[in-house]
Parts: sequence; structure tokens; C-alpha cells
Amino acid sequence: MSRLPRFNVPDLPYHVIQRGNDRCVTFGSDEDYDFYLDCLRDAADRAGCVVHAYVLMTNHVHLLASPSIADGLGRMMQSVGRRYVRHFNDAHRRTGTLWEGRFKATPIDGDAYLLTCCRYIEMNPVRAGMVARPDDYRWSSWRVHGEGADDGLTHPHSLYLALGQTSVERCDAYRALLHEVLSEDSLAAIRHAANRAWPLGGDLFKEQLAALTARRVVPGSSGRPARVRAGDDDQGVLPL
Repeated sequence: MSRLPRFNVPDLPYHVIQRGNDRCVTFGSDEDYDFYLDCLRDAADRAGCVVHAYVLMTNHVHLLASPSIADGLGRMMQSVGRRYVRHFNDAHRRTGTLWEGRFKATPIDGDAYLLTCCRYIEMNPVRAGMVARPDDYRWSSWRVHGEGADDGLTHPHSLYLALGQTSVERCDAYRALLHEVLSEDSLAAIRHAANRAWPLGGDLFKEQLAALTARRVVPGSSGRPARVRAGDDDQGVLPL
């Protein structure tokens, strides 16, 4: 069966995931994390993408980003991939591929899921048992949303900015959201959409997306269901 084309609608937020090939480690040192973020800053600017949230795990990456042009995400991820893989292979004396196939990009109904997806991304290290609190993990956008920091990469979404009149109010409101445990239904919806790159949102959002893209927005009913491997959500990461 041929692979469906990506959703390439500009100005929508997308949950992007890229995993290490065969779950291999993709960050082996602090320098690797720093270099990836440098690559991402540069690539996002060049490709017209706005990064709203991110987390760099040991063997995969989560991003929340909005492209201003149809192929913006592809350009951004291709640029990051070229530069970072060359750096990683040179630094760790290896050759060959690093990432598992092409990245996955899930269009998100922002009004319904954006802040939930943002929390999902930044709480990844906590759910994986790597740290006790999100502020204990260096390689995420948590400090921007939870502490009002400026990392030169993260641009908070308008829905985050609407949480308060000032930076302090927004940070307080966002930290309060983190005390609300994500429901199993929300976690399941995010994981299901992300692992298959299907839209995350309600029926109206999917109908509108289908009209814009002229492609299916839900899986077909025929064929064998896709198998979800162990590690396709937050599990299976390799703590440093």
C-alpha cells in the first residue's frame, strides 16, 4: 500500500516526533543536545516555522511547531537532520543512519488540544521516570512556559499567552495546569494520533482538514491494524 502524503496545511500546530533508528540513542552528551537545539533554531527560522514546545529525550524528539508555509516542517526537519546526523556520527565515530525513517507530524486542533499536547511533551521525562519534576530536566521548553525564561527557540502559542496578562500570571496558570494529571483518554488520544500521524481533534476539525487537503483524515477500515511497538509512547527511553 502506498504511503499517504503528509498533511501540509500552513499555520496549524503540529505534534512532530522523530525516533532513533531501532530505538538507538540519539543524544550521547550535553554537546549533542546543545548542537541539536542550535540546528533547530537555525532551521526553524529558515523554514518559516515557529516552535512552541519541545523535549529532547535520549532516543527521540517531540516538537510542537507551526509552519507558515506548506512544506515548512519538511524543510526544517530535513535541515536539522543533515547537520545533526553529520555532527553525531563524527562525534561518536559512527556511520550510517540515525533516525527511524521519516518524522511523523500530527496536525492538532489547537483550541481543544494545544495546551494538553504542550503539557504532554514537557512531562515526557517525568512519565519516563527520568526526573521527578519537569524543571529537573534541562532539554525541554518547560522553563519558557513554567518559569518565563527565553531560550531563543520557543515561541509560546497565543493560547498560552492568553493564560494571563503578565509573564508571572501565565507561568502560575501553566504550572497549575501541570498539577492536573492528564486523563488516560487524553494520553491515549495523543499517542494514537502521534504514532500514526493522524489528526488530533474533533469531527469538525477533521472535516475541515479533509476539505483543505483532499485526503483521508481517519484510518481506512480494511487491512490489518497497525501494530504499536513497546516504546511507541513515553516508555523505552534510555536515561543518561
